Amino acid sequence: MEKRGARRIKVKLSAERISGNRKYGVFIENISEKGIHLITTHTKSHAEYFPGKDVDLKFYLNPEKAVSLRCKIRWACTKMPPNGMTDSIGLEIIDPPKQYIEFVKTLS
Repeated sequence: MEKRGARRIKVKLSAERISGNRKYGVFIENISEKGIHLITTHTKSHAEYFPGKDVDLKFYLNPEKAVSLRCKIRWACTKMPPNGMTDSIGLEIIDPPKQYIEFVKTLS
């Protein structure tokens, strides 16, 4: 199994997964400078979560400042407990913006 390159920091942040003109609510469980672990409610439309797929994510660093991240799915585990109600997704951030990296550094 491949080792992570950066230490993960536990957080509880809400975010949006952007797909075309649609937005889906997700929750960020932990972050690093290069990756994000998120969970979301399971629906049939989430069958598109598979390693290698590109994903756009948006969340707020503070109430006035949003950050958009281009990511690639590294792993996906759908229908996680409790009761198969959530999907757990691991994302690699492609070219993380400076404001995001600075935000993560303030958390460590």
